[in-house]
Amino acid sequence: MAIYLKKGKPEADRANDDAKTREVVETILADIQNRGDDAVRELSEKFDKYSPICFKLSDVEIEELMSKVSERELADIKFAQEQVRNFAQAQRDSMLDIEVETMPGVILGHKNIPVQSVGCYIPGGKFPMVASAHMSVLTASVAGVPRIIAATPPFKGKPNPAVIAAMKLGGAHEIYVMGGIQAIGAMAIGTQSIAPVDMIVGPGNAFVAEAKRQLYGRVGIDLFAGPTETMVVADETVDAELCATDLLGQAEHGYNSPSILVTTSQELAENTLLEIDRILDILPTADTARVSWEDYGEVIVCDSYDEVLSIANDIASEHVQIMTDRDDWFLEHMHSYGALFLGPRTNVANGDKVIGTNHTLPTKKAGRYTGGLWVGKFLKTHSYQRIETDEAAALIGEYGSRLCMLEGFVGHAEQCNLRVRRYGGKNVAYGTAAA
Repeated sequence: MAIYLKKGKPEADRANDDAKTREVVETILADIQNRGDDAVRELSEKFDKYSPICFKLSDVEIEELMSKVSERELADIKFAQEQVRNFAQAQRDSMLDIEVETMPGVILGHKNIPVQSVGCYIPGGKFPMVASAHMSVLTASVAGVPRIIAATPPFKGKPNPAVIAAMKLGGAHEIYVMGGIQAIGAMAIGTQSIAPVDMIVGPGNAFVAEAKRQLYGRVGIDLFAGPTETMVVADETVDAELCATDLLGQAEHGYNSPSILVTTSQELAENTLLEIDRILDILPTADTARVSWEDYGEVIVCDSYDEVLSIANDIASEHVQIMTDRDDWFLEHMHSYGALFLGPRTNVANGDKVIGTNHTLPTKKAGRYTGGLWVGKFLKTHSYQRIETDEAAALIGEYGSRLCMLEGFVGHAEQCNLRVRRYGGKNVAYGTAAA
């Protein structure tokens, strides 16, 4: 039976936090709906202390900002984008349009068509999330989305040059400097100056995630991406420094980022707790990481690998690092997670920034029913059908007529009967099933 050496905040407390967030977001989205640009400007002044002449950057402004990024930084951004593009393109190449003749004269097929406009949110109020531009903007570009707009909050009162460079290099057609709920609302609802999009993607804080949730249906979304989550699944083959470093590396994201160790080793669990205390005394971002760890961190010791697997699948964490003597066994049997990071050489930070897989991943157990953002999220698979011969039209029509009448849909049946009469030469009485 699993033993919890450390537990996080009770679920009831987290639910109370969510309820407050919902109310705030609902009020703000209604204000954007009613007042458009005026509401966006007031919200930007209130939350970001930012009120430019125009929130949309001009080509000249973008070039000026990009000129402030060093050659080394630009080279690093381009390297990361190359990795993301290569993997996204390989994924896109795997998605084929199809057309098959299922019986003589009956042609069925599907086409993969890009979403026509996408709004990409790139977080950046606290940390400038350069990599998020690769993950959303660039992936949408590989999918062939014809209108990609991107929004990011000001960083310390002004646009962050590296984030803007990553957006532009990734393929954004419009770039806006605005953050939080107002950015999500402006892109999804539209304002006097911003045409609404068909889909919103990108990670963000609890308010951004809630705004996407409330707008879902009005627009499409990638997934419900809440605060970062990480899980380390480890045994005695690795040490406490590795486990503690990887747990705290994600805890620094925010004050409510769950970090969980699940292990078969009591010794490793106890040593990791000690190592976390040591690192928190020297980590520059400890003010955030410490709160996150104290409120949401957990350490679970299990009797067996099967129990580890069961707990890991149940928690369905966004990031799951597997560092055991049977990593491939976990790869085979894990079914609920955002992304797996296999082996001690692999870590979440590489996945977040550069390795090539997408870092926008499901949280809050959503890994049970969806994967993360990928090129396929920007594509809609639409079917089509065509009947090419009189014989096929009559045959399918006869079956269709009888099945429609079985359900009581006389009007439906007549669509089929008309084809039977015209192409099959059979006299089917109006409103009856074909013989």
